[in-house]
Parts: sequence; structure tokens; C-alpha cells
Amino acid sequence: MLGLLLPAAVALTAGTPAAARQSTPDLVWDRLADCESDGDWQADTGNGYYGGLQIWPPTWREAGGLRYADRPDHAGRRQQIAVGEEILRLQGWQAWGGCAREIGML
Repeated sequence: MLGLLLPAAVALTAGTPAAARQSTPDLVWDRLADCESDGDWQADTGNGYYGGLQIWPPTWREAGGLRYADRPDHAGRRQQIAVGEEILRLQGWQAWGGCAREIGML
């Protein structure tokens, strides 16, 4: 357990309906990447998920990632976060299950 204490604005993001949700602070994305990939935004570990946020290629495509790169690990940190915001809008924090729970977003 990372023991992350979230500011009130971040805590509100977790429970805010998708339509009203504002962008998630970088601190949250960095903590998620720390959990998902040890903070390696170019992670390709052979598990079928890529990049700092460990995004599955079909999800990357569905969330518009191809405008940046063919796979998440070939995109930059900011681009992965932009796609992560869309995944969050489409699927919620459940897309990152255990790690989202570990950092206090579920």
C-alpha cells in the first residue's frame, strides 16, 4: 500500500460523474504509473500491456491513442496521460483495478 494522501480536489475527482470530471492531477497519474510499471513510461515487459499506465493495445486504440503512437510505450508521458484521461472517462478507475485501489482512487 502506497499510503497516498490525496488532496480534497483529487478525492472529488474519484467520485465525480464522468461528464463533470476535470482532468486528473499529474500526481495521481505518476502514482498510478509507479504502481503499474515502476514509473517506466516506456515499459514493454511482455505482458501484453504497455507504457507507464500499462494500457492494452485495443484500449489504446479505442481511447484515441493512435493519434500519438502505435502503442502506449511509443508515446510520451503527456500523451499517455491524455489517453488515460479518455480511458478514465470511458471505463472509470476500474480500468486500473488493483493499482487504482492501492493509490486510493477506488
